[in-house]
Amino acid sequence: MNPAPPHPNPAHPGLAWDWAVAAYAHPGVEPALLDLQDRFGQCVPLLLTAAWAAAAGRAFDEESLEAAADAARAYDGTIIGPLRAIRRTLKAPVPDLDDPARLAIREQVKALELDAERRLIWALEALAPAPGASGSRPIADGLVGAAKAWTRVVPRAELTSLAARLSP
Repeated sequence: MNPAPPHPNPAHPGLAWDWAVAAYAHPGVEPALLDLQDRFGQCVPLLLTAAWAAAAGRAFDEESLEAAADAARAYDGTIIGPLRAIRRTLKAPVPDLDDPARLAIREQVKALELDAERRLIWALEALAPAPGASGSRPIADGLVGAAKAWTRVVPRAELTSLAARLSP
């Protein structure tokens, strides 16, 4: 896998990405996030960034959360969603396409998808209020706020369960 690209703003350290990677590795977090994505249409990078912001004392206010959801929609609609669809299509054998080529291309698409998610989280972090602008809030509040900004369906039970897995 290619090394992570440099952050576009060296003064902006990418703390949300580091937090998201560590959080994703917690037991039960990955399947919970994928369920929220696949079953409820939620945006994983937006959820993770909102959880990070709540825990870091940088919880999104209504205006910054709206801007974050708009940025996430732009990334998801033009980059992440199409890449995810290609990656999923390439998971199964494709007639007249040899498996080694298909799987090699799938890995490249997967790396591009991950890079796009990283860049989205960097963009969302830049939209979060400045450190100390808000006190830390429960992660569940950040998740519910992000879910509401993303779509009308707010799977509260699943978000509460995820918050428990993400909380220290």
